Amino acid sequence: MKYIYHCKHCRTIIDEIEADQETIKKLGLSDLTPEEQAELMAYNQQSQSMYVKTLCDYCYEALKANPELFLIGKPLH
Repeated sequence: MKYIYHCKHCRTIIDEIEADQETIKKLGLSDLTPEEQAELMAYNQQSQSMYVKTLCDYCYEALKANPELFLIGKPLH
């Protein structure tokens, strides 16, 4: 299955990988609780891909330099 990592703030696609169950274990995605999986992962049936929310370097640096942005619902969106 294809896993597409995208930034949860700016929605930039960070990476796309083809992964089997062994790779999923190595990535730690199978270690997430069901609640975490529901929050961070979404399956797109049309493209048969799993979208995984993460944080890109740009947004990470912006939030690190300006922590008050965490108070805004979608600060970099």
